[in-house]
Amino acid sequence: MTKSKLLRMDNTGIVVESLDEAISFFTELGMKLEGRGMVEGEWAGRVTGLGNQRVEIAMMATPDGHSRLEISRFLDPPVVADHRNAPVNALGYLRVMFTVENIEETLDRLSKFGAQLVGELVQYETSYRLCYIRGPEGLLIGLAEQLAIDE
Repeated sequence: MTKSKLLRMDNTGIVVESLDEAISFFTELGMKLEGRGMVEGEWAGRVTGLGNQRVEIAMMATPDGHSRLEISRFLDPPVVADHRNAPVNALGYLRVMFTVENIEETLDRLSKFGAQLVGELVQYETSYRLCYIRGPEGLLIGLAEQLAIDE
């Protein structure tokens, strides 16, 4: 019997209180809104194990079209836990990382949307400049700028 193979990762999900603020923030970062709508009903609850649910979602895509972020706002059932302000060393899914062209300019733009630097902007050897920020609602987001490769 042939073992099935992994084909791709489709998206990462984030739950927020304000879908509009999250969409604005990730649009400013450079993502594109692919669609927005409601997911509701008993069928959806069978997937998540939450029973009958109503969730407003927005699907955002990176400029290259390879990565997606599904942003969700649960209307029913209500949110039961909040991990937004967990430190970087907390267990579980914690952050999403984006590669940007100019990290200082990106930080400046995103600060107008409430983004705050978590630690410092640092350089890793001659490869990357990296930082973590807290985005909308305290979401932890990593930013990386790949440095020029010497040839």
